[in-house]
Amino acid sequence: MDAKQLKVEAARAALAHVTDGMRLGIGSGTTAEAFVRLLADKVANGMTIIGVPTSERTASLCRELGVPLSTLDETPELDLTVDGADEVDADLTLIKGGGGALLREKIVAAASGRMIVIADATKMVDTLGRFPLPIEVNRFGLRATEIAIGAAALDLNLSGAVTLRMTDGQAFVTDGGHFILDASFGRIPDTRALSNALHAIPGVVEHGLFIGLASAAIIAGGDGIQVVHAARKPGSSTDHDVA
Repeated sequence: MDAKQLKVEAARAALAHVTDGMRLGIGSGTTAEAFVRLLADKVANGMTIIGVPTSERTASLCRELGVPLSTLDETPELDLTVDGADEVDADLTLIKGGGGALLREKIVAAASGRMIVIADATKMVDTLGRFPLPIEVNRFGLRATEIAIGAAALDLNLSGAVTLRMTDGQAFVTDGGHFILDASFGRIPDTRALSNALHAIPGVVEHGLFIGLASAAIIAGGDGIQVVHAARKPGSSTDHDVA
């Protein structure tokens, strides 16, 4: 199967976890869009859910396909979020934000009882960092924030270009009105330390390290669907199932 079909298969497996009456966080990106299309078919055939989208793009697609929507203010507690990821490690720590929706994605995930990640096998890595880490920042003081991010990285023995994300010759602007800096740090051996360091910088709104939010990852590869579960207890091993 090609990458597109693998995303569809991961989305199909995630849909099996959606039941009638769920309050559902609906993610962003190409894999999440495959999920929305399958979900819309279920809704058209009688499934009742209410969705909270993580981006304006997802909201638009849901409206187009007839998936009923709410807001996080109207529905502040969710049963499940299904979303994609740019990288996933064995502990289900993620890098997200390649599509620019990381702030809303993290807010929705944190408001959910569970988060299921859907991805193709190329997204699984031993150590996060091959994909540049998106960091959402306030427009005010951009250069000062960029310098502070570089200094924090050096303190953790990380280095690499930190670049302003551009689109069509202009700075990319998130749904929240912020900029994104993409940090090419390479391997990130201590994601928690980097998370804490970035959160300590006033100009950083949020970053794309999702730590302790995903409860399972559904990974589609040439050998079928693999389900990776988050460890249930500190020190316990991560479970791997093949379906």
